[in-house]
Amino acid sequence: MENKRSSTNQLVVRELGRIGYTEALELQRRLNRERSAGLIPDQLLLLEHPPVITMGKSAPAHHIVASQRKLADAGVEIHRIERGGEATYHGPGQIVGYVIINLQERARSIKRFVTDLEQVFINVLRDAYGITAERDDNHRGVWVGHDKITAVGIAIKNKTTLHGFAFNVNPNLEHYAWIVPCGITSGGLTSLERLLGRPQDLTEAKSALIDGFCRVFGYSRPRLSSESLKQN
Repeated sequence: MENKRSSTNQLVVRELGRIGYTEALELQRRLNRERSAGLIPDQLLLLEHPPVITMGKSAPAHHIVASQRKLADAGVEIHRIERGGEATYHGPGQIVGYVIINLQERARSIKRFVTDLEQVFINVLRDAYGITAERDDNHRGVWVGHDKITAVGIAIKNKTTLHGFAFNVNPNLEHYAWIVPCGITSGGLTSLERLLGRPQDLTEAKSALIDGFCRVFGYSRPRLSSESLKQN
């Protein structure tokens, strides 16, 4: 834990590997408390989850379309959480990012924060992969044509953000058939692997993402955390 109040242009990046959803949620909540108290700088957690379905506050139960038995046989967990949005799938091959930012210190509205988060991926897809992506007027996230490649869902507690994004690099897209993803019944899901015709290097994708995140949000060179967590 930091012993002094943080500078607003500092960012700590924690690359956590593949960890369980509950463990990551507990870490988010702890960091949210510490960040809101000014004990640590802003945080970006980058990780993968084993297969899991998360449900936002307003997500209807029938948006999980797979049977409970099928999900149990596949080892899929289900969590209802405090973020906005509908049902979302997380799994291996997807970069999940949890963002712990004090919005008050950075003079950002919630709307601007989400718009900036989307812009990170629009820039990364264009600059690192030559892919044209855009926003959708009716749905949050980042889209390539009619297909979604990045989901965005946040919560605010103590004027500090929780949750963040899920970026499809090499996930099993068939797993999205388990849900009505983000409440969307038209259009589909895509990934870097599908768009480029081959699996993509997750390390390279994370590096491009960190650089893009710092440019959009105005951070100086990020600091990697030495904290390690037990991984699944």
